[in-house]
Amino acid sequence: MAPNRVMKPARPVGIVGYGSYVPMYRLPDTEVARVWRGRGKGPIKEKAVAGLDEDTTTMSIEAARNALARAGIDPQLLRAIWVGSESPPYAVKPSSTIVAEAIGATPYLLAADFEFACKAGTEALQAAMGLVGSGMADYAMAVGADTAQGRPADELEYTAASGGTAFIVGPAEESLARCLGSLSYVTDTPDFWRREYQRYPSHGGRFTGEPAYFHHIQSAAQAIMSEMGFQPADFAYAIFHQPNVKFPERVAERLGFTPEQIAPGLLSDVIGNTYAGAAITGFSATLDVAQTGDRILVVSFGSGAGSDAFVWETMPALVERREKAPKVSDYIQRRVEVDYALYTRYRHKLLLG
Repeated sequence: MAPNRVMKPARPVGIVGYGSYVPMYRLPDTEVARVWRGRGKGPIKEKAVAGLDEDTTTMSIEAARNALARAGIDPQLLRAIWVGSESPPYAVKPSSTIVAEAIGATPYLLAADFEFACKAGTEALQAAMGLVGSGMADYAMAVGADTAQGRPADELEYTAASGGTAFIVGPAEESLARCLGSLSYVTDTPDFWRREYQRYPSHGGRFTGEPAYFHHIQSAAQAIMSEMGFQPADFAYAIFHQPNVKFPERVAERLGFTPEQIAPGLLSDVIGNTYAGAAITGFSATLDVAQTGDRILVVSFGSGAGSDAFVWETMPALVERREKAPKVSDYIQRRVEVDYALYTRYRHKLLLG
């Protein structure tokens, strides 16, 4: 008997609230190219840059507050807050407890930080679904957020951006979008890493493409569609992790999705790759425009490597409740351009003394 690889909680669950946050500052790719001559034009137009008073925790708090506004629940009802990130402000101290305290959810809840490169946010989402789906809790929050971590002159200077998204998981009957199933696909593929005491991550260049990004996303997407009996045409939208513009466009074409299906969630061209929040921020932007009954495929990717795939169906409450908090497009339009000098200051790339 073949194993059932699709995971479905015993108790149907869904997203009862969601919210995102993107910093206002933008670094154009032409600025990076101007400073590091010979590198050419980057793969995006610009990227979002956290300000001097912003970090993963502050962005997680803003996203969490937006999610609570849409959920309309007392934060004291949350029984877990999990923050996925690869750029926490503290090496030893959880970000999740700070978020919980800031939104008024303490003290009776689980709190922990998750790591899995760019898919730390969807790992947290899986855990929240499991906790609520088991009946141990009615509501749990998952957050994916990061700040830019690109070595000067590296390709990541063009794309490693800042931002975050939070989801509150609850009973399916209260949800804005219910989960029909999820599936994860992981291997030990060393395409991206940062050892202890290293300031910036390293990556395998082109190796990060075929054996890492494409293999894992395609494998997860094909498996969940095959086992659940879906074809690309059965989905109104699809969201894939977006380290740049070309990768999600290429993987969508390989899987049989149209440009129109991926357009609402394709944000990397204007805010960069938000790392742990990249795929779910695209999902958040898609929920901002989706209609009742839309089926949505979401596939994240984390270096190291793995993908989480989800099938969602939107519910009638979505259209009304999404107006209760800022949309992703609101944050994109709130734009202040900075040059490379301000960028290095904001991201503490210039070490003094």
